[in-house]
Amino acid sequence: MTRLFAGTPFDIPPTCDLCGKQETDCLCTDQQKADAEAARQREADRLPPDQQTARVRLDRRKGGRTVTLVEGLTSRANDLPALLGQLQSACGSGGTVKKADDLIELQGDHIERVRQKLSEIGYRLKK
Repeated sequence: MTRLFAGTPFDIPPTCDLCGKQETDCLCTDQQKADAEAARQREADRLPPDQQTARVRLDRRKGGRTVTLVEGLTSRANDLPALLGQLQSACGSGGTVKKADDLIELQGDHIERVRQKLSEIGYRLKK
């Protein structure tokens, strides 16, 4: 008897958080449990948009190309690839996420559209 109330009417066997079955009947692997815990931690680290400030600026690259940059949003507090998808559809352009720099790049001069979309989502903007 390893549980505190084992063998009494108050005994509630432990259940798996993933499948809901009792731990003795659970078929979840350790990898699945670790992935689920990591996903829960990522969601716990997320901040609502109204608590974050984004900076939008233009950058010139070689060959005269213009890139719109969104800075100030961390990958820990945001789902940057999903945000990139929303901005790309609003601007009709390509782009990428630089995870090392916590930076979103959009091809072209879309500073007004990006600011409008970010304010619609709820982010604070820095001039």
